[in-house]
Amino acid sequence: MYYVAMKDHEIGRNLATEQYLMNNVDFDEPLVLFYYEEPCIIVGRNQNTLEEINADYVREHHITVTRRLSGGGAVYQDLGNLCFSFVVDSDSQEFGDFKTFTQPIIDALHDMGATTATVSGRNDLLVDGKKFSGNAMYSRNGKTFSHGTLMLNVDLNVVPQALTVPTDKIASKGIKSVRSRVTNLRPFLAPEYQNITVPEFQDALLKELFHVDSLDEIADKEYHVTPEQQKAIDKIYEDYYANWDWVYGKSPEFSVKRRKHFDMGTIDARLSVHDGHIQNVKFYGDFFGSGDVHDVEQALNGIRYDHDVIAEKLATLDLNQYFTGIPRTDIIDLIAQ
Repeated sequence: MYYVAMKDHEIGRNLATEQYLMNNVDFDEPLVLFYYEEPCIIVGRNQNTLEEINADYVREHHITVTRRLSGGGAVYQDLGNLCFSFVVDSDSQEFGDFKTFTQPIIDALHDMGATTATVSGRNDLLVDGKKFSGNAMYSRNGKTFSHGTLMLNVDLNVVPQALTVPTDKIASKGIKSVRSRVTNLRPFLAPEYQNITVPEFQDALLKELFHVDSLDEIADKEYHVTPEQQKAIDKIYEDYYANWDWVYGKSPEFSVKRRKHFDMGTIDARLSVHDGHIQNVKFYGDFFGSGDVHDVEQALNGIRYDHDVIAEKLATLDLNQYFTGIPRTDIIDLIAQ
């Protein structure tokens, strides 16, 4: 087995590296990758991004959002989480067999003291009945990767705020995430690991997986990306993981219903969104205005359903003519979460 311990802490660049190595490098043995990143949310390939995130909270706290190639549900990660990924030839493992892929991780965690860690259900890892890892899989051109999270010391207070969306906001046919009780791993590890950091945890797992006492013993098994390969990885990052159309525009068609009462009246906004762009919008309510609100509806039709894009588009209109006495920022926040 070869391994890559990624140095970047940006989720999109790490996913781009994973994608490149799977599709463009032939390894004569399985490959395992480890990476960890700044606060981010990664949604599954078939999900509606806006239906999975609390967009207001994400924007205010500068949480990166991206979409991965694999299916499954949305996950929150920060620098207290370690990701792992196994890349193998497709004919060596059955697609969907998460138990086989994750068993080496489970065995390593048992050796580190988390003796109750187990594979549960379709793709979760549990300890004492609580989830600490979600896993997903992707296969293409004879290769498969199975990647997952390991919540060592994640800020659990952020998870419900970043991933909770009020049920009256968005309705679509996207695949919904199943929320589970989650926990961090560190309290379940042996005493000598109680203060372990994520980099130390990564190294400990590598030594367990390779059955060595020092990483120096497996120096020849570490794979290093070349400068030329990095250029190709950067291109994948721009085309996919930092691309608004991939992250948001690939969401299934959905509808938005937002209603809020202000001191100067109630606005009820109804929008249809297709390929990430507003296709139809109507405003209802008992608000006052000297202008025809149809002007606002026309201005929004066809543009990206994105807070900053909507704000820029409406900057050309005097919204007080249409929604008298209601602050511009409140109107934009109502329309775009």
